[in-house]
Amino acid sequence: KTFVQKGTKEIAKKVDWLVSVFTDNAGVIKFNDKLDLVYKVETHNSPSALDPYGGAMTGIVGVNRDPLGTGQGADLLVNVWGYCLGSPFTDPKDVPEGLLHPRRLRDGVHKGVIDGGNQSGIPYGIGWERFDERYIGKPLVYCGTLGTLPKMVGKVPGSTKTIKPGDLIVMTGGRIGKDGIHGATFSSEELHKDSPVQAVQIGDPITQKKMSDFIYEIRERNLYRFVTDNGAGGLSSSVGEMAEISNGCRMDLAKAPLKYAGLRPWEILVSEAQERMSFAVPPENIDEFLAMAKARDVEATVLGEFTDDGKFCMTYGDKVVACLDISFMHDGLPRLHLKAVWEPKHFEEPDFASRSVKADVLSMLGRLNICSGEYKARQYDHEVKGLSVIKPYTGVKRDVASDATVYMVEPLTMEGVVLSAGIMPRYSDIDTYHMMASTMDVAIRQAVAVGADPNHLAGLDNFCWPDPVQSEKTPDGEYKLAQLVRANKALYDYALAFTVPCVSGKDSMKNDSTRGGRKISIPPTVLFSVMGKINDISKAVSIDAKLAGDAVCVIGATKRELGGSEYFAMLGKIGNDVPKVDADMANKTYAAYYKALNSGLFHSAISPAIGGLAIAAARAAMGGRLGMTINLDAVPKADKLNDLETLFSESNSRFLITCAKSDVAKLKEIFAGIPFAEVGETNTSGNLEFVSAAGKVDVPVEEMVANYKATLAGV
Repeated sequence: KTFVQKGTKEIAKKVDWLVSVFTDNAGVIKFNDKLDLVYKVETHNSPSALDPYGGAMTGIVGVNRDPLGTGQGADLLVNVWGYCLGSPFTDPKDVPEGLLHPRRLRDGVHKGVIDGGNQSGIPYGIGWERFDERYIGKPLVYCGTLGTLPKMVGKVPGSTKTIKPGDLIVMTGGRIGKDGIHGATFSSEELHKDSPVQAVQIGDPITQKKMSDFIYEIRERNLYRFVTDNGAGGLSSSVGEMAEISNGCRMDLAKAPLKYAGLRPWEILVSEAQERMSFAVPPENIDEFLAMAKARDVEATVLGEFTDDGKFCMTYGDKVVACLDISFMHDGLPRLHLKAVWEPKHFEEPDFASRSVKADVLSMLGRLNICSGEYKARQYDHEVKGLSVIKPYTGVKRDVASDATVYMVEPLTMEGVVLSAGIMPRYSDIDTYHMMASTMDVAIRQAVAVGADPNHLAGLDNFCWPDPVQSEKTPDGEYKLAQLVRANKALYDYALAFTVPCVSGKDSMKNDSTRGGRKISIPPTVLFSVMGKINDISKAVSIDAKLAGDAVCVIGATKRELGGSEYFAMLGKIGNDVPKVDADMANKTYAAYYKALNSGLFHSAISPAIGGLAIAAARAAMGGRLGMTINLDAVPKADKLNDLETLFSESNSRFLITCAKSDVAKLKEIFAGIPFAEVGETNTSGNLEFVSAAGKVDVPVEEMVANYKATLAGV
């Protein structure tokens, strides 16, 4: 409330497109006069660590149910995915006993999310991977779903829901089993030798697909007042949350459909068995509700009714097995009071002035955090529904990863949605404040780069942290908590500065492992996901250079900011000069960029991030299979930099674009007062050529492609 919600509440006073935030299963923003957008991203880290396939599958089908259970129920448009993992090439001797090898884990996670989404008929949009040895202990498995919600569902506003005393409690979908019992508790702990595999839920996307089709049918007939998913905590959570609205409920657990006999009442209540939704159904609608469920082969069961007596009352037949005050359930937990202590750190600076530009560009293209992940990504279906515009892989051979994707929301319409994501965990080693600021700026500028309106962007924050509570097991807990506070402070500061509200999110606070007698903690990690609107998809711009003879221009200043960079990681160092964000200049830049894009002045555009200007130029050249000459001395700079610093600095708020040479003068006028320079041109030489006072370096485009593809080819 101090940082995340406060920022959004302040922004809500300035914009008119926030519809529902922090009150439902997913965030809702206005798209047009007919539809709203609904977006949710979650993590399924602990289950995936024990059972990669099952944990990841339930991650994606579980997050599908969040938009499905938002308002009156959203239509599911597109899924997103992202994983933070250990290297698949890790020596098995370096994996502690009791942990899965990162390659086995990676294979299972991909397969689980692929099967969960592909079998549900939902395309995949943006996807990414980050690799760091600190994710060997517990991987981060992000799954997200974007949906659309009608403004009106019959006579009811689509984003609203209510419950009246006397409404019936109805559960639909899968049956209840022992799988997933204490899943929420297990996910809130470090991974240890006794972590129970039965806490991992078992997914069934076919059952969920039938249920979602059923929900859309009964939605149009207004047969229910309220729908929500059964996720963490099962019925105890879904019905417990619903009962807060009516101020009470009474439910007979003996009526719940079971996978097999023998479950005790408390197990029925807290089981997180998948593919289940809970409804509040007016009594007069129940016969039609159940008849339509039967017609769709969806199991639906009346479990009880909502009351207004202030009690959460559970029975098993005639026996009362639980009866708690609603107020105690929702407000009875005492607040923790913890101490945070921030201590800035200083690291050794590497000496790299004499290194080879060509060798380093080629080496960087092969690094796990930059190289092509096409082998795995192509196993996801991003074309089902036929709505993709800017696809996950682009270019003349469709083999270079996009930074953001664009989808039509409805077939044959010009309005679209833009999806992007920022995640920069290495910056946390230096300062989580600037990590958070940079993460937000990356996601925002990559959405803007393809054509999103910078005045219509919403964000989702997913915090994944090592244990931030001081204890014997975590002697640096006060520092880790201070890192969390600084990241939240930056989230508030830059959400306001960019007018990008957080509309949903999730936190995961115990991402540590003590298996094998060795403690491994993740770096503080935040995924910032952005959804934006593009008013005319025909103006969307991809990253690949299009035409020989185009001008190459750089927008935004490059600074000495290699701290936490991928280049320094390649050198085995951290550094200190972490990239920072000048929000005022960034806002001016994005406004001018949006004007230029809508004037049709860009042929291609890419925003340098991991790997800096060198990797951005390489990807643009590889995508178009064109040569490119770049004068490093002409690149706008805020500091005096050598060529390697210019190439590999990860300064924020920059773009590298190609355009007709005849349009450069117009662009200079639009970007007046903003660092902007024509730095080169595209050509048919087949080389990415860097020139400066220090000399000339040619890097063959086909050699770059080979290095870019080799690392994870077939892996």
